[in-house]
Amino acid sequence: MTKKLLLASTILLALAFVVMAADATGKWTYEQQIARGGGDPMTVTTTLDLKVDGSTLTGTVTRAGMGGGGGRGAQPAEIKNGKVDGSNISFTTERAGRGGGEPQVTTYKGKLNGDTLELEITAPNFRGGDPTTTKVTAKRATT
Repeated sequence: MTKKLLLASTILLALAFVVMAADATGKWTYEQQIARGGGDPMTVTTTLDLKVDGSTLTGTVTRAGMGGGGGRGAQPAEIKNGKVDGSNISFTTERAGRGGGEPQVTTYKGKLNGDTLELEITAPNFRGGDPTTTKVTAKRATT
């Protein structure tokens, strides 16, 4: 009897942890100051559209205001290699390299806490040199 009660308690506790696991599914936004060649920095809003299925994370990352002219507007980048481990997430995005070069890979690592997603973003340095790492806080969008 005691073994059955212990087993049942263990199963319920394990299920409680699964239910309590953070769900990153939804839209998230953050703002970032981006330097412009010699001019004042501009504020860019980035939207993460995330979908979690078990331990797999998919979706897109869209940077508004970074269309590069020509009326292109914001271009979403597909999330690749997306993973969820409890409240931790990680994924990469790729954008076309300058002048048709190698794709530029950006790595995202984050921790979900309720309606806040703390992200560490490592992106290539487009002027050459080592990649840059930035920390941002994304908020769950309400609309």
